[in-house]
Order: sequence, then structure tokens, then C-alpha cells
Amino acid sequence: MELSAFLFATACAHVGFALFVTGHGRVTGREPGNWPYITLALGLAGLAGYFFYDETADPGRH
Repeated sequence: MELSAFLFATACAHVGFALFVTGHGRVTGREPGNWPYITLALGLAGLAGYFFYDETADPGRH
């Protein structure tokens, strides 16, 4: 695979993931916050963070 094709495919996937996070947040009423931007930059890592990061799990928060 050529480098340019790989970079294009990666960029398309990141944009798709970010759109999915935004759409999921809108449909479920969950505030996506900065996760679409993080997902746009980091791809699958941002997608996993959006679904598995729980702000209420912070023990220092009351």
C-alpha cells in the first residue's frame, strides 16, 4: 500500500469515528464534550475513551 493511500484511509476512518461519536451523543442525549476532537486526532483510542471513560468514577469528586 502506498503511503498516500494509507494516510487517506486513516484520515477517512478518523473522520468517520468522530462523526459516529457526535451522532451517538446526539441520539442518546449524552454530551460528547471534547471526545469528537480527541477521536479525530487519535482514532480508535478516542473512540474507546468516549465509551469507557466515566467522569463519575473519579473518587475525588463529590
